[in-house]
Amino acid sequence: MAININSVYKAVLVVLQQEKRGVLTPVEFNKIAAQSQQEIYTSYFDELNQLLRMPQTSLAYADRMALLDEKIQIFKRVETKTTAAVGGFPATTLSNVNELGSVIYLAGGTAPGREVQRIQKQDVYTVNESPLTAPTAFYPVYTYENNVLTFYPSTLPLGANISVNYLAFPVDPVWGFEIEPNLGNYIYNAQNSVNFEIHQSDQPLLVDKILGYAGVMTKDQLALSLATGKEQQINVDNQK
Repeated sequence: MAININSVYKAVLVVLQQEKRGVLTPVEFNKIAAQSQQEIYTSYFDELNQLLRMPQTSLAYADRMALLDEKIQIFKRVETKTTAAVGGFPATTLSNVNELGSVIYLAGGTAPGREVQRIQKQDVYTVNESPLTAPTAFYPVYTYENNVLTFYPSTLPLGANISVNYLAFPVDPVWGFEIEPNLGNYIYNAQNSVNFEIHQSDQPLLVDKILGYAGVMTKDQLALSLATGKEQQINVDNQK
């Protein structure tokens, strides 16, 4: 479930008012909100790398890997594309791709099809030179550069369906508004707004990050800052 952007903006404004830090305009908020969401999204993969090195638990409600997978699941996409001629080869264009997953060539137009192997652009010539590795209509390969999937061999039929699995970037949040004609106040407009896409459990962290960019250091941020400083000092002392 998405995080409502109006709820986050209200929470941020309340804290700013209590701290007497002035007003964060919608334009400023939208820029900070997009940056904060992107940082939290990126942290999912850093956390995943750390968890893969640690022992896991299968206890209900304590499985951190399951929760993290639930967060990443929000950005998993499956899209069917159609190939067209680009530079003499069948190709298709993707957008908003963070991490490309499996690419399935649907030779008959429908599932199950077969998974296509990815090769690097610099390997195209070498792969085609050997009869053992040269791609065929039954075992095609592809390259992925500049958001374009290019398929080999060139004899593959155009208009073929390609099923692409990938992780998408989160869409930038937008707190849409109208200006009240008499008082000049900002009025929330849900129809022109875009909610946060990250997991709802990250709402407190999201508010915390936005406040940090707005110049307000919460108690959690202060404690984290002090702990980090202390840890760095201990590391320095141990190296003496």
